[in-house]
Amino acid sequence: MAAATQQMSSLPSGLRICSTVPDILYLPELVFGGLVWILVASTHVTTPNPQGWVMFVSVFCFVMTFLWLVIFACGGHKNSSAWATADFIYHLIAVVFYLSASVFSYVATLLYFIHCILSAVRWKSF
Repeated sequence: MAAATQQMSSLPSGLRICSTVPDILYLPELVFGGLVWILVASTHVTTPNPQGWVMFVSVFCFVMTFLWLVIFACGGHKNSSAWATADFIYHLIAVVFYLSASVFSYVATLLYFIHCILSAVRWKSF
């Protein structure tokens, strides 16, 4: 338990993002978010695109999660409490966006929700 608490209290960088909770969720978030993006993009719609919001959410979250992953992997966050706060806020926004878009994105929503909760726990530990 102490090791898990210690991992939650610091922001990882480099390859540690592939082995720490909640940051290990970046890769499945990218995979399932990309699948939502592909699914929406491949849907044939004859009227003006009513799925524009879903496409925006999936592209926005995919790109932002990728950038977030790169920042953490490169160590650009400098392990500060401001980054822990930003991590929590970003994942909260992603949860709200995906819940509002919810077209075959339940897995992506669940992953962002879990990441949001774990980021909040880490944020509170700073």
